[in-house]
Amino acid sequence: QVQLVESGGGLVQAGGSLRLSCVASGRILSSYVMGWFRQAPGKEREFVSRITRDGLTSSADSAKGRFTISRDNAKNTVYLQMNSLEPEDTAVYYCAAGMISGTEPSWYAYWGQGTQVTVAS
Repeated sequence: QVQLVESGGGLVQAGGSLRLSCVASGRILSSYVMGWFRQAPGKEREFVSRITRDGLTSSADSAKGRFTISRDNAKNTVYLQMNSLEPEDTAVYYCAAGMISGTEPSWYAYWGQGTQVTVAS
């Protein structure tokens, strides 16, 4: 079992930046593939970015060039640095852990409670 707790969300103006953090407890983070997903009101949860155990990363087209995922295994923490934020990025952002590297939410077994990101125009 692993417990995930996100933080770092908030209200930001368009063009601004936020850094989300996801702290894991229960088991060491390095055992898992870590992903960030988001869900806007009335929409399905969608993939944002992921990082493998070896540190390989990939992101959705909407995040490429603006968002960066990273992990600090010593701190059992995964980060999502978000720059050049747009109103379309407004959503609840979730951290997830799984054993298989993928972009589908169903591939991730453990989820945090989410953190709200609101981007004002």
